[in-house]
Amino acid sequence: MNDRLLALLQEADGFVSGERLSRELGISRTAVWKRIRRLEDEGFVFETVPRLGYRLLRAPQRLSPERLLGLLADVPFVASVKVLESTASTQNEAYRAVLDGAGEGLVIIAEEQTMGRGRLGRSFFSPPGAGVYMSFLLRPDIPPGRAPQITLLLSAALCRAVRKAAGLDAKIKWPNDIVIRGRKASGILVETILEADRVRMMIAGIGVNVNTLRAQFPPELAGKVTSLREECGREVPREELIAAFFAEFARLYALYRTEGFAPIKTLWEAHADTLGRRVRVETPQGTFEGMAEGVTEEGALLLRDGAGRLRPVYSGDLGPAAELEAAEE
Repeated sequence: MNDRLLALLQEADGFVSGERLSRELGISRTAVWKRIRRLEDEGFVFETVPRLGYRLLRAPQRLSPERLLGLLADVPFVASVKVLESTASTQNEAYRAVLDGAGEGLVIIAEEQTMGRGRLGRSFFSPPGAGVYMSFLLRPDIPPGRAPQITLLLSAALCRAVRKAAGLDAKIKWPNDIVIRGRKASGILVETILEADRVRMMIAGIGVNVNTLRAQFPPELAGKVTSLREECGREVPREELIAAFFAEFARLYALYRTEGFAPIKTLWEAHADTLGRRVRVETPQGTFEGMAEGVTEEGALLLRDGAGRLRPVYSGDLGPAAELEAAEE
C-alpha cells in the first residue's frame, strides 16, 4: 500500500488531494494521513496544504553497496560490504558470519534495526533510513586483556569522522559514546570471541543518529540524545560518514599495530569529554565517584577519590557526580 501511495505522489506534477488518494487506494482519508506520517518516520519529506493535499518533496537516500565500495576503494581494511534493508541487529548478523567462516574486514550495514543492541544490555533506537547501523569484523591478534584498547580506538576514529563529515565539535564520553553538547549521538558495542589466550575475533557495532529528527526519538530519550542533523542544521550524507570513519579507523588500526596503544591513548584523551570532571560510575562492584583524570593502558578510567587515591574503573555506567546533579536541580 505504501508503494502505491508513493507511486501516486511521485507521478503527480504537484499536489494530490487526500480525496483522490483515498479513492485510488480504497482506504479512508484518515488512513492516508496515517500512512503519510509513517512514511515521514522513514525519512520521506512531504508538503501538506489544506484543500490541495500532499506533495512529495524528498525521498530518503538509500545506502548503496556499490557507492560505498567506491568510497572505500582506498581503505585497505574493508574487504566486503553487505547492506541489508532491515535486520533485528547487525551484531547478530556479524556473529552468524563469524560462524560461517567470515574474516576481518567484513562490514554489515542495515537501513533499519528492529532490535538494535547497545552497551549494558540496552537497546539502540534505529529508525529506517535515518542513521548508520553497522557491524564489522576485526582480528587484532592481541591477548584478551588488551581488548578494551580497541574500544577506545574505535571511539577516537568515530569522533574524528563525525567532526570531519558534519563539522561538529564531537567529544567522547568514556568509554565510547560520542556526545555533542552533552547529548549522545552515537554508541559503540564491541563483542569479543576468544580462542585460548588470544582474541579470535572482535565484532564492532556502531550506531550513529545521523539524520534522525528530534520528533522521531521516543519520549524516554528526549533530552538525552541528539543527531548530527539536529546539531549542524543540515542532512549529513550517511555514506560519507561511513567512508570517513573507515578511513580514520584504518589509519589508527595500522598505527596501533606498529606503535601500540600509546598514540591511541593520547588521541582518545585529546577528544575526551570526561576528563577533568567529577563523575559517578555505577559498576557491578558498586558506585564510585571521583575526578576523572585519564585512562590506563588497559582502557580503564582513572578516578581520584576524596582521599586522593587513584582507582581504575574498567566498565560501568558513567554520569555526573551526585553533588553536581543536586546543583543542576
